Amino acid sequence: MKKEIIALLLAGGVGSRLSILARLRAKPAIPFGGIYRIIDFTMSNVANSNIDVIGVLTQYKPLSLMEHIDNGRPWDLFGKTRLVEILPPKTGEEVSDWYKGTSDAVYQNLGFIEDFSPDIVLILSGDHIYYMDYNKLKDYHMEKKADVTISLIRVPFEQAHHFGIANLDKKGRIIEWVEKPKKPKSNLASMGIYIFNTKVLKNALIESASKGGVDFAKDVIPLILKKRLRVFGYEFNDYWRDVGTIDAYWNCNMDLLRKNSGLNIEHWNIRTNLFIRGEIGAKPSAYIGKYSKVTNSFISAGCIIEGIVENSILSPGVVVEEGARVIDSVVFHNAVVKKNAVLLKTIIDKNVKIGKRAFIGYGDALPNKILGMNLSTGITVIGKNTILPEGIIVGKNCIISSGIDLSKSRLKKIESGSTL
Repeated sequence: MKKEIIALLLAGGVGSRLSILARLRAKPAIPFGGIYRIIDFTMSNVANSNIDVIGVLTQYKPLSLMEHIDNGRPWDLFGKTRLVEILPPKTGEEVSDWYKGTSDAVYQNLGFIEDFSPDIVLILSGDHIYYMDYNKLKDYHMEKKADVTISLIRVPFEQAHHFGIANLDKKGRIIEWVEKPKKPKSNLASMGIYIFNTKVLKNALIESASKGGVDFAKDVIPLILKKRLRVFGYEFNDYWRDVGTIDAYWNCNMDLLRKNSGLNIEHWNIRTNLFIRGEIGAKPSAYIGKYSKVTNSFISAGCIIEGIVENSILSPGVVVEEGARVIDSVVFHNAVVKKNAVLLKTIIDKNVKIGKRAFIGYGDALPNKILGMNLSTGITVIGKNTILPEGIIVGKNCIISSGIDLSKSRLKKIESGSTL
C-alpha cells in the first residue's frame, strides 16, 4: 500500500525525571488535563494532519499505553487505508534486541516503513504537549528541497543545555548542531520532530547502526550533516511544552487554567480514548454539592465534590469530602480526599486515599533530598494506590511511592524534601 507520508511515534521512554508518575507506566501514558494522556496530543496532531498510517514504537511498561491506543479508532485511524500499528521490540530474534535509542528503534522497524514505500517519513515524540499541523512542516520541507527538516523552537537560554541546539544560515539551513551543549550559542532547540526523505533516512540509519549509533540527535543528525546533505530547520512559534520534569508537568497542567497561556485543547481538537477501564466513558456526570465551592478548576465526569476545589484539575471519579480543600493540585482518577484534609500544590496518582485532617504540602519548600533541584518548587507527589492516614502532615517537595499503606502507621509527619 503506497503512501506519500507515514509517521513513526517514539513512545518507549522511561521518563525517569518524572519519578513515580512514570514508574508504573510509559511517560506518554501519564494522565494529563483530567481526561487525556500525554500521547493524545501527538496522536491527534497526526489525525488532524490527515496522515493515516502511524507506527507507535513502545518499550518501557507499554500495557496501559497499548490499551489506550487500542486500534486507533479514537483518532479515526482505523480502516482499510488507515492504520495504527504498535511496534514493540522484537526480542528473542537473533538480529534484534531491546531498542537502544531513538534511531535504533526506527532502524529495527525499517521493514514497517518499506511496507508503505513512502516518499517521506515523519518521526515524532509521544511526550510533548502542543498542537501542530504537520502539513505545514511537510510543505516547508518540500519547498526547501530538503533531505531532512528538523522542527525547532526558541527556549530560554538557561534551558538550552537540555536540548539539541541548531544554528541556521539566512536560508534556514542548519550549519551547526550540538546535542545538549554546556555553553549553547543558540536557543533554537529541537522539538524531537523530524521529516526525512525515505532514502536518506534508510541509508543514514544503516550507516549509523554499523558504527554503533543509536540516537537521532547524537548520531544520525551529525552523520547527515557531515555528508553535507540539505538539512533545514523549521521554526515553530506556537505553544509547545516538554513535560519531562515534575515542575514542567505541573505547570503545563496549570496552563489549562491560566488565561492566554496558549494551551487551548478545545480549539486543538485533541481526542482521547474515553472507553477503557476506569476512564470517563463509564462515569456519570460530576456532582457538585450544595455547600461546596469550585473556583477556576477542571472537574471531570464522575467526581463528587463536597468541599473546596481551587485552581486544580481533577480526573474522573475523584471524591473531595466535606471540609476538604484541594488547591493548586492535579488529582488522578478515583482518588479520595477525606473530610477536612488539605492538598496544596500536590500531584496525586490514581486510587490514592488521603485520610481525614491530613495536610499535604505543608511547610517550607526545601528541595527533595534525592532529586535536588529537579523537585524544588514546592510540589509533592503521591504514587498510585497509596493510602495516607488521618491527621498526617506531609511537607513540600516530597515523593511518596506507589502502593504504600500508612493507614496503620504511627507516622505523624513527613518533612519537606523527603522520599518515602
